[in-house]
Amino acid sequence: MTASNTAASTTTATPERAEARPQARRGPTLVGGRGGIWFVLPFLLVYAAFVLWPLVYGLGMSFFDTSLVRDESQFVGLDNYVRLFSDPEVWRTLWVTILFTVASTIPLVAVALVMALLVQTGVRGQWFWRFTYFAPFLLPVATVALIWEWLFSGDFGLFNGILTGMGLPPVGWLTGQSIGLWSVVILTVWWTVGFNFLLYLAALQAIPAQLYEAAEIDGAGGWRRLFSITLPLLNRTTGLVIVLQVLASLKLFDQAYILYDASGGPGGVATPILQYVYETGFTDYRLGYASAISYMFFVLIILIALVQARLSRRSEP
Repeated sequence: MTASNTAASTTTATPERAEARPQARRGPTLVGGRGGIWFVLPFLLVYAAFVLWPLVYGLGMSFFDTSLVRDESQFVGLDNYVRLFSDPEVWRTLWVTILFTVASTIPLVAVALVMALLVQTGVRGQWFWRFTYFAPFLLPVATVALIWEWLFSGDFGLFNGILTGMGLPPVGWLTGQSIGLWSVVILTVWWTVGFNFLLYLAALQAIPAQLYEAAEIDGAGGWRRLFSITLPLLNRTTGLVIVLQVLASLKLFDQAYILYDASGGPGGVATPILQYVYETGFTDYRLGYASAISYMFFVLIILIALVQARLSRRSEP
């Protein structure tokens, strides 16, 4: 074979190899391909089975007269929704939930901000304070309710012991109608303020130190730096904390249910709407009516979240 034939064969073979290489790469890829669907498919199946399907099934149940003690269900249309608007217990428990949300959100935002500012100032033993502030959030709700039930006890509780030692009359933390819901608020603030504290602390650590140095050179004091630099730069974090806290407080159930042993407190002053849904569905066995109440409350939560998001966007510069 001559040199020209060898070169020609090499020249003709090179394009074939160049064309063969892309063909070897064909198949599912993570970038620009369909391979990623196999990674998210297990999550989608679990999400559809345990979230989407119960959501759709519960919505359909709200249009039926369904009970745990009867095998047959009767279609009633919108009767369950019409009935709940004339049910005084729905509005009473909804008012309890809204009152708790307002009463707990304000201190949970303010106290968390103060705690983060104190830690960020450079106090000694920051690891200890961070652990102390966040540790209650890691406790299960049953443990938290049991601890505060002892603290609120009228016979040997710590709070009444302190009041008695100061010459003040004891307080019926768990028996007085005027303070029953506030006991749940105090418990919730102590239990969940650590999460908001972490959000604020992360936001404070993201503020450039050069801003404080420049302000200090210009003669700005501590309070001036707080109101002119720190708080304005925390606006977005504050908006996020408020939204998350409102949504979490609206879902009040566990701590109130365990603290008062499912009684709702004296006179039902601490009975949230979710507890009424639970009692309607699993105590009175009216699953259809309980589903209607829960979906009405679900729509209310969505509306509150949309309003808060719109207000947050308007307040942004």
